Amino acid sequence: MIKVAVTDLEYNKAVNIFKNVDGLKCMCAPTPENELAEFIKDNNISHVIVGVNKYWNELYNALPKSGVISRFGVGHDGIDKKLAAEKGLFCTNTPGVLDDSVAECAIGLILAAARHLVICAESNKNLIWKNRVGQELSTKKLAIIGCGNIGQKVAKIASSGFGMNVIGYDIKAIENNVFNEFYGDFTTAVSNADFVSVHIPDIPATKDFINAERLAQIPAKAVLINTARGNVVDENALYDVLVKRKLSGAALDVFKSEPYIPQHPDKDLRTLENVIMTPHIGSSTLEACERMAKCALQNIVHIINN
Repeated sequence: MIKVAVTDLEYNKAVNIFKNVDGLKCMCAPTPENELAEFIKDNNISHVIVGVNKYWNELYNALPKSGVISRFGVGHDGIDKKLAAEKGLFCTNTPGVLDDSVAECAIGLILAAARHLVICAESNKNLIWKNRVGQELSTKKLAIIGCGNIGQKVAKIASSGFGMNVIGYDIKAIENNVFNEFYGDFTTAVSNADFVSVHIPDIPATKDFINAERLAQIPAKAVLINTARGNVVDENALYDVLVKRKLSGAALDVFKSEPYIPQHPDKDLRTLENVIMTPHIGSSTLEACERMAKCALQNIVHIINN
């Protein structure tokens, strides 16, 4: 039977799927690259399913030619696709299967920020009864930065569910009716925004896309939400505007370093009261994890059979 190594975090997210797949033997493997590579070699494994961790070296030498590196998720910035091609390896991902989960997470962070849900809950646990005045989402302006499938789903929920005024920004035109307005200019899109939600991919062109210059264009009243990738936001610049109250707040599910490590020792986002931080849970729903597992396995089977 063909063996597939599945990194432990991903294996445990959809254990029933991996235990019961026909024709493949899925084995729970360590996540760190050096340990994963040794596990693959020791167990004579041909294919691997990995999560968001970055793999740059040993993994590509451990797998045999025509092996598959199957991403459990959409982003593939942690895979060296050029090196994989040189080694004769296939790379796959699972687009579309986590759109609903990430979109709902973004909406949840918007609502949490608007109503101060996190800090109020924590204060109450610490025996501090303090009422904070929030804001309704109805009629508020939400700027969507990156209008792919997830961005469009966020727009639809925000518009149809909460009555928000949704503005889209993307470098290419989007043909749909989920946005009240659409612009190819960032400054225009975020003008007078109450919330700015980021949904762009992590590619060289988008590194630190939300930088000091663009943060200065976002109104001080706004909250920045990022459920895309940590590399698209300059965390040091974000810290600066939050401390100076040139931005009302931020709700972040993704970071440059995961687990989170401040990019500067004096600019730790965890110290700020106006920041909500979650540990990359956007796609971590039972439904999305099962869809990702099935799709990752189907990708491997497809390559084996072709």
